[in-house]
Amino acid sequence: MANFEAYQEYQRIDDFEEDSPPGEEDLLVHVPEGLSDSWHHIKNLDNFFTRIYQFHQKNGFACMMLSEFFELFQFLFVVTFTTFLFNCVEYDILFANRAVNHTGPGQNPLDRNKVSLPDAILPSQQCTERIQENSWIIFLLIMATIFWVYRMIKVFCNILSYWEIRQFYIKALKISMDELCNFTWQEVQDRLISLQREQQMCIHKKELTELDIYHRILRFKNYMVAMVNKSLLPVQLQLPLLGNLVFLTQGLKYNFELILFWGPGSLFQNKWNLHPKYKRAGNRLELAQQLSRVILLLGVANLLLCPFILVWQVLYAFFSYTEVIRREPGSLGARRWSMFGRLYLRHFNELDHELHGRLGRGYKPISKYMNSFTSPLLTVLAKNVAFFSGSVLAVLIALTVYDEDVLTVQHILTAITVLGVVITITRSFIPDEHMVWCPEQLLQCVLAHIHYMPDHWRGNANKSETRDEVAQLFQYKALFILEELISPIVTPFILIFLLRNKSLEIIDFFRNFTVEVVGVGDICSFAQMDIRRHGNPLWMSEGQTEASVYQQAENGKTELSLMHFTIKNPRWQPPQESSVFISHLKEKVHQDAQGGPPTQLLLSEAPLCSSLLSNGSGNEPDNLLASVLAHPVLTASGLPGRDRRFVPPSTAASAAASVLASLSSSHSQLPHASRSRSHIHLPSTHPDSTMYCSDRTIIDSMSVSDSRMKSTTLLSEFASAEMSLHAIYMHEVHQQNSLPHQRTFGQWQNPVPMRELSSNTGSQTHSVHTAVSLSNMPTPLRLGGWTEEEEGDAEEEEILSSGSTPKQDSRSSY
Repeated sequence: MANFEAYQEYQRIDDFEEDSPPGEEDLLVHVPEGLSDSWHHIKNLDNFFTRIYQFHQKNGFACMMLSEFFELFQFLFVVTFTTFLFNCVEYDILFANRAVNHTGPGQNPLDRNKVSLPDAILPSQQCTERIQENSWIIFLLIMATIFWVYRMIKVFCNILSYWEIRQFYIKALKISMDELCNFTWQEVQDRLISLQREQQMCIHKKELTELDIYHRILRFKNYMVAMVNKSLLPVQLQLPLLGNLVFLTQGLKYNFELILFWGPGSLFQNKWNLHPKYKRAGNRLELAQQLSRVILLLGVANLLLCPFILVWQVLYAFFSYTEVIRREPGSLGARRWSMFGRLYLRHFNELDHELHGRLGRGYKPISKYMNSFTSPLLTVLAKNVAFFSGSVLAVLIALTVYDEDVLTVQHILTAITVLGVVITITRSFIPDEHMVWCPEQLLQCVLAHIHYMPDHWRGNANKSETRDEVAQLFQYKALFILEELISPIVTPFILIFLLRNKSLEIIDFFRNFTVEVVGVGDICSFAQMDIRRHGNPLWMSEGQTEASVYQQAENGKTELSLMHFTIKNPRWQPPQESSVFISHLKEKVHQDAQGGPPTQLLLSEAPLCSSLLSNGSGNEPDNLLASVLAHPVLTASGLPGRDRRFVPPSTAASAAASVLASLSSSHSQLPHASRSRSHIHLPSTHPDSTMYCSDRTIIDSMSVSDSRMKSTTLLSEFASAEMSLHAIYMHEVHQQNSLPHQRTFGQWQNPVPMRELSSNTGSQTHSVHTAVSLSNMPTPLRLGGWTEEEEGDAEEEEILSSGSTPKQDSRSSY
């Protein structure tokens, strides 16, 4: 990052008067006006809206409080049980290293030497004496007790706060606890906006918008997303021998937030206002030194607390994962989205449930992509280790079946367990013999769901460097556990030696990228999704943005976030600059749709495309997305269409444009689409509305089960599919703008003659066989290995030039 001084001063957007004056921290203030259940002038709207959102996502008061109490008892159990194991168990007796002689009247002589569990447990008095003699144990217990009491007080405060939220749901929003699970967040949000018109929760603002609520809930998270986007946080480490690593754990993220947002000495003076001194550029060096001292003190505190936190991390991991590993040793080889990946892939103004749903849809394709990379050397070793271990295990199992007394032999159970774990782990390194390697297609499907992909991944999906970068977003669960375990050791050094060096950059970032929206408070300017201030000309905002390189969001995050928020909140009215961008995108889609395949053709290919892409969900939005991704492969293969004519080749971009145009066309004909706007959006969430009520082709293609789905669920799925189509389309256009003179074949470019297309276009899984990247394949590879003679090319071109394709439905309204 550069030019921190050159950008601009802190700005104020004077739309409304401030509703949250500094120093007022109460959650709710009741102003009775005839009704005791009226909520007026809620002074901390950040906490209020956040609690409303959490209350909805965590399924109400009973579930939340039960979870809180179990967390208290879980901590108490871990501490007491660990203390018991260290001080109250006689392990020499438990391991039979010391004989036990049971004598007494009526005692069977054969049972005198048998060890029972009570024999290994010390009497309570002796156990207490052991604890009292160990001052280290007493100190740890005192620390644990203080922390537990603090947690208990916090739980009781949460009970009072969430009871108030429960009353708000019942009396103000008219949502009973039994019906809460039937309401989506969008429906709860609509009721909040309607309630603002009746009862002035925000007393100086007549109406709330969806963006106001999102800004309140995601104020600090938007800052974190922006700092990761601008590579400000020191989470990427360059280590000798290990190379470039990404390290971001729960503990490190907690420390970042503590320093920047709500801890002592943080940059914010309350939940909604940046401290005034950070808004002025004159004393930036002094403020940077002050922030550096705060980071140093917190780093030293982490270093002093490191032993205690490390002990807790080890104990918690042991009690949490040991049983899972014993039951499913292969679970450590499973993958999960990393903390860095969740911040890197998150849109501005994207709530947690929206992010989790989007990443959940991308889990299967990205797992297939990562599993498609295998090491031949490691595969050979794994096969042989599995063979030798399996042979020994088979003999031990056979002996146990023949005579169960074999189990009494010392360490025989340990050997069987270890051998089973070794076999399970080695099998995870052996690839499926039926797997076909097609990384480009898999990565294109991943992009459809995660929406973000660096430019240099294009055409390099088959390279190990790309896989390693994807692994930073999608890490092994074993690596996640290891990082959390070593986090108490690594975090202090990152704070002291890396974050301190960025103090001046952090001060400049918050001054340059903070705006005050009166009535909302200080927010990250990137969260405004302002194309003029933060747009990127290479992401379809050329001529609409005044942003310098320093001001631009990376990877098209401003443009993609704007489209995501618009689709997820169809009632939201964007500002003029955003409307201009959306209108420009709309026109571009309409233009490209004219040369794209007809929507009816894509729908008719849906069963075949779903089969090609191994889509077993049977979900219509997923099938529609599969058709868009697989259609370029079908056209490039030379297969005739349903009318026995050859279909002109197309790209994923043109196919996505065709479907997007059809979606908008269908919406414009809806009887419930009364709130027309000048940009792309989904139809109303009215219970009786359907997305494709004007398109008989799509209605006929829907299965009976889909027609019976709830309207809100169906609309949510189609909204996700629509955003996936926008992501594909915008990335394609971005590639064309970035490399206007570079001609590479495949799904990233405009339609070209069929003989120039390679078979690595548009497929989502390993059903289409290719192992050659886009950039190094000048000759075509037909679907299924089909090839055509050179002399047939001229005849094929003649057929294509003379043949006609079905006309599209209607794209004029897009």
